[in-house]
Amino acid sequence: MTRKPAADAVPRSTPWFFRGFRKYARRFVGRNFHALRIDRDGRPTNPPGPAIVALNHASWWDPMTALLATELFPPSRIHFAPIDELGLKQYPILERLGFFGVQLETPRGGIAFMRRASAILARTESMLWITPQGQFVDPRDRPVRFKEGLGRLLHRERGIFIAPMAVEYPFWNDRRPEALVRFGPWIAIGDGASQPADAWTRQMEAALEDCQDRLMESSRSRDVDRFETFVRGSAGVGGIYDIGRRLRSMFRGETFSPEHQVHQHQDSPPS
Repeated sequence: MTRKPAADAVPRSTPWFFRGFRKYARRFVGRNFHALRIDRDGRPTNPPGPAIVALNHASWWDPMTALLATELFPPSRIHFAPIDELGLKQYPILERLGFFGVQLETPRGGIAFMRRASAILARTESMLWITPQGQFVDPRDRPVRFKEGLGRLLHRERGIFIAPMAVEYPFWNDRRPEALVRFGPWIAIGDGASQPADAWTRQMEAALEDCQDRLMESSRSRDVDRFETFVRGSAGVGGIYDIGRRLRSMFRGETFSPEHQVHQHQDSPPS
């Protein structure tokens, strides 16, 4: 008989399995995206204590994106994330990646999440990844709004750090989309009880909104130099278009590049 873990138990995580799955995720993202890029002005530092990353929930790809973003932190970090309890029962192997089940939209589930999250954050090496919006939201929607759980958690914690992480998946010049990431600065929570839970919620909503706005500005520029290419994926438009480009490169004696470059023009009157 399998015993149900205590609500305040630290979730199981198997480091070698986590690293192996992250390698798989890198290949999987590479096959489906043109690239995963980190905004150079929003590359995170490693905070000196347990930490929370609060990211917007743009799409199904967010867990994969967050998993790859863990590579930005030292290997000593241990990463955790909540997941719908029913989903974890369906895929129990996810526990080895640090996922723990939560009963969504129930008071009992909320209490269990608080106890589990506090147990995680009691360890210096822990990093908790959450999507406080609680549902898929278009990254352009404003204002940013969270469920109440994050503010309540911050109100009861001491000596932790939290940062927003913005993600979006725009199409640029390739037939596959870009995966773009930007972190905001770390906020030190010395004593969470210093302000009410709803004040923490509003503060973190504003922090994530600012982070999303800054990523949106970089994204609209389509300037790859503003980003660090973290995962290089598939390139090229494909089909007859790429065949023609290959033949042209061959006849010109040039090395073929599958990148679809679009020349940018400034709107200006003819001289």
